[in-house]
Amino acid sequence: MAQIELNNITKKFKRTVALENLSLAVKDKEFFVLFGPAGAGKTTILKTIAGLEFPDAGCVKINDDIVNLVEPARRNVSMVFENYALYPHFTVYDNIASPMRSPLYKKDEEFIKKEVYRVATMMKIDDLMDRLPSQISNGQKQRVAIGRCLVRQPNVFLMDEPLAHLDAKLRHFMRAELKEMQSSFDTTIIYVTHDYLEALSLGDRIGVINEGKIEQIGTADEVYYTPANQFVAKLFGEPEINLFGADIIEEVGKIKLKFLDQKHLFSVEDDVAAALSACEHSVVKMGIRGTCISYSLSKEDDEFIHGTIYSLEPIGNKSILIVDIAGQQIRLLAPNDFYADLDSDIYIKMNLKNALFFDKDDETFIIRHNQKHYIEKTL
Repeated sequence: MAQIELNNITKKFKRTVALENLSLAVKDKEFFVLFGPAGAGKTTILKTIAGLEFPDAGCVKINDDIVNLVEPARRNVSMVFENYALYPHFTVYDNIASPMRSPLYKKDEEFIKKEVYRVATMMKIDDLMDRLPSQISNGQKQRVAIGRCLVRQPNVFLMDEPLAHLDAKLRHFMRAELKEMQSSFDTTIIYVTHDYLEALSLGDRIGVINEGKIEQIGTADEVYYTPANQFVAKLFGEPEINLFGADIIEEVGKIKLKFLDQKHLFSVEDDVAAALSACEHSVVKMGIRGTCISYSLSKEDDEFIHGTIYSLEPIGNKSILIVDIAGQQIRLLAPNDFYADLDSDIYIKMNLKNALFFDKDDETFIIRHNQKHYIEKTL
């Protein structure tokens, strides 16, 4: 069990700044997910906590103790690497058992055997115990690496994209298993991923990282429904959120929006209108997810916007429909049996109750309708 704190951490690799004045607090027994694009600094954070990298500035605390100068072996952390890092000359059994044979955490062989087979059975690799890493698949190697991490109970589990090399079915199974393990192991887990579904489904809280800086820390609902800025909004959801400019128009004492070169003015809810009227600019960026857009092959009312079909991308049980409107490509979801010719006419309608609004200059979040509801439901 451990509370982890990073205070004003800066880490550079020659001229590249991997972490820039980064501060982070992970609660005891929390499942905390670090999420962001490749090269954002997620793995560097894990290595800094484990002691494999030393910060150029700032301090690392585990249970209120500063551990900057503590050797990795004495920090009592367990880590899964994305590239497995298995001992090539050890069997699967010995790889999983290795943490319990180290001088600091040595256990008797009877206890080791019991724990190794418990974890191996859970990971579905109990029939591979006598094989070497060179004799098993990449997915099996990843499960061995996870098993080696889980076989003992450290202060904190550090997991660097542990499901990256598993097949889709096993990845889905392991998401549920990892969440269940966290409650039964009664310890802290810091989990790195670039898969937004993993982040949303696993994390008690999610830290969104970009270029060595934290963009937002919050629950799954907070980062999805009230993202701190456009960068965070674009990371979550499939298809990617649609973003375009919207003019703020005051008409007969009411705030309305004009966007996508439409003559029709669109009404917004009172709480959104109040926030937009207080903006410094008369233009904001509006974001709306593809799940909040409906379509029709005919114009049913003034809320429907005319466009042409740019492309249709089947993705299994649904399709991503891309509609061109005034040169702006709008992405929405359609059933997998939907078919229409490219460049044919189509009409879309946006549910503005689910729209997000951002500052046009610094791209920070302004408001969404009923924002208080999405914040309160996470408390």
